[in-house]
Amino acid sequence: MPAQIIRSNDTPFQKVAIDPVTLEVIENALRNARIEMDATLVRTAMSPGIREQGDAFPLIADPEGRMIVGQFGSFIGGFLDGYSGTIEDGDMFLLSDPYSVQGAVSHSNDWLVLLPVFEDGRLLAYTAMFGHMSDIGGKVPGSMPIDATNIFQEGVRIPPVKIYRKGEYNEDVVKLALHQSRMPDWCKADLNALIASCRVAARRVTEMAERFGIDTYVSATEELLARNHRAMKTLLGQAVSEEKVSFQDYICDDGMGFGPYRLKCTMWREGEKVILDFEGTDPQSIASINFYLNENMFKMFFGIYMIMVFDPMILFNDGFYDLIEVRIPEGSLLKPKFPAALSGRTHALGRIFDILGGLLGQKTPEFLNAAGFSSSPHLFYAGTDSKGDWFQLFQIGFGGIPGRPMGDGPDGHSLWPGFTNVPNEFLERYFPLVIERYETVADSGGAGLHRGGNGIVMSYRFLEPGVIAIHDDRWFVPPWGVNGGRPGARARKILEKADGTKSVVGNKVEDVAVEANDILHFITWGGGGWGDPLERDPALVAKEIKQGLVTADGARAYGVVISDAGEVDDLATANLREEMRQSRGAVPLFDYGPDIEALRAGCEAETGLSAPVQPEWQHVKTA
Repeated sequence: MPAQIIRSNDTPFQKVAIDPVTLEVIENALRNARIEMDATLVRTAMSPGIREQGDAFPLIADPEGRMIVGQFGSFIGGFLDGYSGTIEDGDMFLLSDPYSVQGAVSHSNDWLVLLPVFEDGRLLAYTAMFGHMSDIGGKVPGSMPIDATNIFQEGVRIPPVKIYRKGEYNEDVVKLALHQSRMPDWCKADLNALIASCRVAARRVTEMAERFGIDTYVSATEELLARNHRAMKTLLGQAVSEEKVSFQDYICDDGMGFGPYRLKCTMWREGEKVILDFEGTDPQSIASINFYLNENMFKMFFGIYMIMVFDPMILFNDGFYDLIEVRIPEGSLLKPKFPAALSGRTHALGRIFDILGGLLGQKTPEFLNAAGFSSSPHLFYAGTDSKGDWFQLFQIGFGGIPGRPMGDGPDGHSLWPGFTNVPNEFLERYFPLVIERYETVADSGGAGLHRGGNGIVMSYRFLEPGVIAIHDDRWFVPPWGVNGGRPGARARKILEKADGTKSVVGNKVEDVAVEANDILHFITWGGGGWGDPLERDPALVAKEIKQGLVTADGARAYGVVISDAGEVDDLATANLREEMRQSRGAVPLFDYGPDIEALRAGCEAETGLSAPVQPEWQHVKTA
């Protein structure tokens, strides 16, 4: 039974003509309202993940739930399909269970607040915001156990519930949810921040409706969606061929010794519609790396990638969804069956963007990106300090962004453009640790005409005993290069004990005990390179050596020879480049590095870790 929207006024909205000036004013007012949501959030939240890093995603949608402005695409469609109760003026919803909303949120740490906005007795809009809660219970601090084998081990699951019913706050249901958290104060503050952000946006929407008239406001949002549809229709016709193209990439492992896991997508166009088919993706994992990929969410990923690469002037919204069809096999890593664990879905989420780059650039190599979005590294550190107080850190790390057609990939940046780094001073003030190093890793970005972004190393000295957990990827399968660019370096993690002994630790580990003065060297991957490295300006390579981004030895990957004085040796460089051109043969479109079996054979020598073994597929009975 679908959701029932209770209106006191059944008068339909009337479509009216919108002049360009009014449309521009409303569009920018909506953009500003979305920015105000973010500003409200960071001023109200307490957890570092939301307040400092911005791990939260806003939207303003039309009465049908289609995003008009936002960052992550609309998750309201999944809510409306999964919720069978009433929606009334004064209601506000909270949910976190991915299975209850068709993956509209993708793991239980993401709490979604959704506010239906009524005006004149009619549903005018939705405002919504979801954010990552630092702890929701479950078997480990942070609620993201790598070794979880079902979602019940990952903390509290909240189906769509009303936290406000006709304006009355449902305190009991909120208390019940907060009671599961090891950090209830953070969780409560972050939830209130989500609520406040939605209310701010709702006020701005009603102000626009009052200023311009309800029919004008609704007609303007419909035109913004229609304008996006027209632009994307043209763009898809130009950029996507009727001939099928396929691309595949791998998640390195599942933290339980198995891997790699293949993700595969095939793309083609039938008339005006683009088909994206994930047939060939591996079955779901026994561990938590499954990603319940909502079809509309992937349409959003695809659309924003198209817009950013091919035509950044297009306003991003949900108006183009009927131009795309997404097919994801049931029981696969991207559509696991209940109750598969989902908390480690970040790696597959990141890899989706690499796959999109590999798909969209095959017919137009000049628009091709290398690999490097790849993952979203996480560090957890928790314990009880000398005063007897519980501490718990969840931090998102940064890697190397891929080399691109327009230039080098940024060094040490987040998968998500809006994320920011947690200041070291903040970490040292509120947690028992010291940041001893925070710098880019020279030569970790893949060589190319446009260099891949370097990864970073953060060295954490722990001041109190506790446990750490690490979630990262790209330690086994490197980020590939394109158009002659070379793969980026792989991630690695080194634990240095207080007595000076060092050991390599896995990139997906849980409950690793640390003592005071142990140091974790958290090293992330570099982005793949773009274009022929032998075409890079030698003077730029020499400059980057002085900046610490490339070493003198690393310069030879570009065919550049540096003298003892630190200057380019022009003659030696010309000779080396000619020798390299003669010996390498044709420049490949993709450079993946060694194949999987070669990676397995060299894994222990190259990484200090045992190679993952072929996954054992989980066989799930269908209903």
